[in-house]
Amino acid sequence: MPSSLEHAAATATVLSELAFQRLYDANATSIHSYLLAVSARRDVADDLLQETFCRLLLHPETAARLDTLELRRYLFRIATNLLRDRHRSGDTTPFADPPEPTTHPSLDNTIDIRTMLQALKPRERELLWLAYVEGMDHAEISNATGLNRLSVRTLLFRARNKAKQFLAPARASL
Repeated sequence: MPSSLEHAAATATVLSELAFQRLYDANATSIHSYLLAVSARRDVADDLLQETFCRLLLHPETAARLDTLELRRYLFRIATNLLRDRHRSGDTTPFADPPEPTTHPSLDNTIDIRTMLQALKPRERELLWLAYVEGMDHAEISNATGLNRLSVRTLLFRARNKAKQFLAPARASL
């Protein structure tokens, strides 16, 4: 049985400090933005970003066997699982009731993406973010969230339709 010192030495050779820094620099901003969009709380996003990379360091053999794209997906999977754990634990602040989607008085109003995201459920925010901000396809979203690929398709369709209600200007009454 290897000692913790031997385990630490093995970890260091599998993922050097420089390699970790490059990995962090390449992915931290995207993952943080995702966590912030889904949780709508900067403190939660900050904590979960740190925890995401700490979890990766606990499994250096995984980091060693994955290529760059797979490692990015793996980090999003960790972040998604941490979000869900946080949500299940009840350690979230509920959102205020969203404004009605018909409150836009004119076409000149700017679209408030934050308000739209807050009006959606966490899973809907996850799916929309991964699809449209991260540019993931259904298979990649399935991998990142653990959902069945066909479920991703259906849930993403529903999330898009719900989001449209908040992004479309109100129809003028005739």
